[in-house]
Amino acid sequence: MTDKTINIAYTSDDWRGIALSNFSLSPFLLDDMLLASVEGFIQGIKFPEGHPARAQAFASTAWQAKDCGHGAHKDFVHWRDRQIPFGSADHHRLVERALRAKFAQNQGLRHVLKTTQGLEILHQTGEGAEPALTSIPAAEFCRILTDIRTALD
Repeated sequence: MTDKTINIAYTSDDWRGIALSNFSLSPFLLDDMLLASVEGFIQGIKFPEGHPARAQAFASTAWQAKDCGHGAHKDFVHWRDRQIPFGSADHHRLVERALRAKFAQNQGLRHVLKTTQGLEILHQTGEGAEPALTSIPAAEFCRILTDIRTALD
């Protein structure tokens, strides 16, 4: 990485990248549901309403949230009485709504994101190749954060 990029990931070498990552504690509401982190949301919606792993994920951050998703079937995600095909454009739009809600509701995170102005946003987690079906592709995640940052001006 050069000084013209910032890696938005929990493994970033820049504290701002860690703070802005999906893993970090950043409580927000989405459709009146309180969520501890975007990662918790991403993992929790893999389970239908009423499933204990869903509630645990929604209240979790970082690796604990990620671990909640183990064992989930990746056919659908579940939100507001809907089954949405996993990895579909509708699924990605739902994750984008969560990301936008997180920033809309957290002035501190908006300020941190604004301090990255002029830097290219990357999402490199060190986990190897991205799976074909994912909750949010890295390129899409970076686009969303860039769009949110641009709107802050």
